Amino acid sequence: MRTSIRTILQILSLAALATLCIYLCPRYTNPFKYHFELGQPWGYGLVTAEFDFPIYKTDIQLQQEYDQVMEDYTPCYTLDSTALQTDIYVVSLEELTRIQQSKCKYISILKERVATLVEPMKIYTPKTAYQLIGRELLPNLKYDSITSSNLQKSLISSVSLTQGKIQSGKKIIDTGEIVTDDIYQELISLRHAIEDKNISQRQSLLSIVGSGICIALLIMVFYFYLYTYRRKLLDNLRHILFFVILMAIITTAAFLTLQHAPVGYIYMIPFAWCPIIARVFYDSRTAIFVHLITVFIVSIAVPAPYTFLFMQALTGIIAVISLRDMTQRAQLAKTAAFILITYSVLYTSLTILTSGNIADLEYRYYIYFVINAILVICSYGLIFLFERSFGLLSNITLVELTNVNSNLMLEFAEKAPGTFQHSLQVSNLATEAAKRIGAKVLFVRTGALYHDIGKMSHPDYFIENQTGKNPLDNMSCAEAAHLIINHVEEGERIARKHRLPELIVHFIRSHHGTSITRFFYNTAVNAVIAEGKTATDIRKEDYTYPGPKPSTKEATILMMADAIEARSRSLTVLTEQSINDMVDQMIDAQVADGQFSETNLSFKDLEDIRAIFKQKLTEMNHHRITYPTIAEK
Repeated sequence: MRTSIRTILQILSLAALATLCIYLCPRYTNPFKYHFELGQPWGYGLVTAEFDFPIYKTDIQLQQEYDQVMEDYTPCYTLDSTALQTDIYVVSLEELTRIQQSKCKYISILKERVATLVEPMKIYTPKTAYQLIGRELLPNLKYDSITSSNLQKSLISSVSLTQGKIQSGKKIIDTGEIVTDDIYQELISLRHAIEDKNISQRQSLLSIVGSGICIALLIMVFYFYLYTYRRKLLDNLRHILFFVILMAIITTAAFLTLQHAPVGYIYMIPFAWCPIIARVFYDSRTAIFVHLITVFIVSIAVPAPYTFLFMQALTGIIAVISLRDMTQRAQLAKTAAFILITYSVLYTSLTILTSGNIADLEYRYYIYFVINAILVICSYGLIFLFERSFGLLSNITLVELTNVNSNLMLEFAEKAPGTFQHSLQVSNLATEAAKRIGAKVLFVRTGALYHDIGKMSHPDYFIENQTGKNPLDNMSCAEAAHLIINHVEEGERIARKHRLPELIVHFIRSHHGTSITRFFYNTAVNAVIAEGKTATDIRKEDYTYPGPKPSTKEATILMMADAIEARSRSLTVLTEQSINDMVDQMIDAQVADGQFSETNLSFKDLEDIRAIFKQKLTEMNHHRITYPTIAEK
């Protein structure tokens, strides 16, 4: 049941991404791709009219015609019926000034739905009216803004924006010809016509269906990639939501830019965010795949899709290669520099390749690339946001956690010095094993440092911290076992108190798996046998760690390293043979106990881990020479 619900949620998440992309996707057909200037030679090939279109008037022509029709404009006023009845029209001084500045020949005065045209010179202010008739009059005209505005719009709309018409097939300009005033206006008109045509086609149902099918296929390809090669990611909804939100951010920004800004602005969008952020938390192949799916979706709406795809795909690959394992913020600056260089080189080479003229380079694009690189550096904030929101773990955070001078580590070393030294040795062993089998080195090193922090609560219960009598000697085996087992729960509590990542908490909970506290269990069994009872009289669950078993290679390596390092301290004879036998015994016991059943370690991995543990323990416990003393005379 849970599996089916999870699958439904996965499909709904991906469907939501597809729907968002389809909704925002602009649809362009035959965009106007020419750049030209008045009086300059035409740098492209022959241009002919592919359809009929009108010739638009110039701005100067339109302004002249607007001025001409506005000569007939008459501002509208209404006569106040409550004012003193008189043949004198009165307005305020400010209103009269406005009438005079408008330079209108007449104003229209509405009285009982009848309009009367009156010359501005026959309009008075209260002061001039008093001088005329010898008595005070209040303003009796009120400006009718609505009627006046409608009249203005009507006059302006009466002016035609076009003059003449270009017939389909007519030559407009050819290579090398000078862009004259007439040709310039024809080209402007052609651009308007193409843009108007695209706007209408943007709403075309067939266009929506076409882009929808393409986007849906790309999302399906991404789903099948995860299903085939990254099944564990697909099984966890938070990973799907991570990819969906990351891709949605980039595609939304790109589509909105294409709709509301010049086409070139698309190169300011930091598409490298996709591979960079994905690579920080996942593998290189997944990062590149996420990036390619994203740029393929955006390319549906880009006017020059092949150039766009080539530049973005190569830039994403360069970003992943240059970044690799990010452990410092400064690495983002290096990656941004590589991205800037890649964009600049590709744009320059592709422009020269297609046009054969270096003069066609538009230097504003280099500014776009610089802005893009700056935004790439700013992705650090997004990395932190995604990390906290989805419970992921970056190498930057791991580096910070491995700092032994942090407050938690200093407290650990002070309260449980023996356990702290044990954790350091376990960390060294686990790190070498992770290197040998290609596991995440920094991940297992961090987990090893924190796996035993629960012993801080009662360090005197554990032999490595004891300097005197063992407080567990006076307890029953079951009680002592419970106190020892409890360090796992205490470790989880301390980890959550200090807000350690969930993946580090897993190391704490799983480093003993579901194994048995063998010392106390065996002691208890021997005691009941001595009393004439059987081992079945002992509750095995009282001596068993709660688990879970380790579910990653790194957690499994830690379990082995922890047990082996602790056991090595109990060896009375430290020889290469005794160490080898101990390592084999411990790992074989854990395998037989089924502690590795939930991990994907291979037999070869186990053999490699055995070998590195034997080698490192032998090196760590090698015999030192005895220093001679100076003989007395």
